[in-house]
Amino acid sequence: MNSFLSYLIFFVLTILVEILGTLGGFGSSIFFVSTAQLFYDFQTVLALTGLLHVFSNSSKLFLFWNTIDWKLVLWLGVSSVILAIVGAYLTTIISFQYARLVLGIFLIVFSIILFIKPALKITPTLSNSILSGGLAGFLAGFVGTGGAIRGVMLASFSLKKNMFVGTSAAIDFGVDLTRSIIYLDSNYLKKGMLWYIPLLLFASFIGSYIGKQLLEKISQDAFRKILLSLILLMGILLIVIPD
Repeated sequence: MNSFLSYLIFFVLTILVEILGTLGGFGSSIFFVSTAQLFYDFQTVLALTGLLHVFSNSSKLFLFWNTIDWKLVLWLGVSSVILAIVGAYLTTIISFQYARLVLGIFLIVFSIILFIKPALKITPTLSNSILSGGLAGFLAGFVGTGGAIRGVMLASFSLKKNMFVGTSAAIDFGVDLTRSIIYLDSNYLKKGMLWYIPLLLFASFIGSYIGKQLLEKISQDAFRKILLSLILLMGILLIVIPD
């Protein structure tokens, strides 16, 4: 495959996963991580994923600003950012072979439980929010994706779809900004690939915009089913696609 065609395929796939991430409300990281690993090594994928999410969440903050629950942003966001720094730093010194497998199994089991028991709720207490935010942040920094954990928690809070997407993006922004700084400082993105940055910026905005338009056309119940289906798919991808 010639280089131009591979770049084009990568660009189109980036837009598609960004649309899916917006519809799901938890970001495109797992889809992007799984897709980008077909093209690049894992450290490069971490850097590209972090940058894509910084741009993506900036777009969502602009598109969903009026629907953000700032109390949840504070509760989940602080622990997410702190543990994201820890997880991103650990990628520079160790590698946990089974992190993706454990996360994948958890997502599959939890999404199936929420499908079977749609009335199941997790009380949005301060302690629950801090714990889930911290876990999501750590996994984002360490394995490249943690939005699904946050998605599971926010789904159990029964937020309206636009509030879900906006709040998730606001939390995720701080996580991805901090881990991206660590990845770039560790030279995970080679100088020859810096031209990918405007490509990711453009793809993130287009994907977020298309995703928002599609989101307006679906019901709250349909949104919940799409969310849980994507979380289930994410869990399967984490297991079947090798690191």
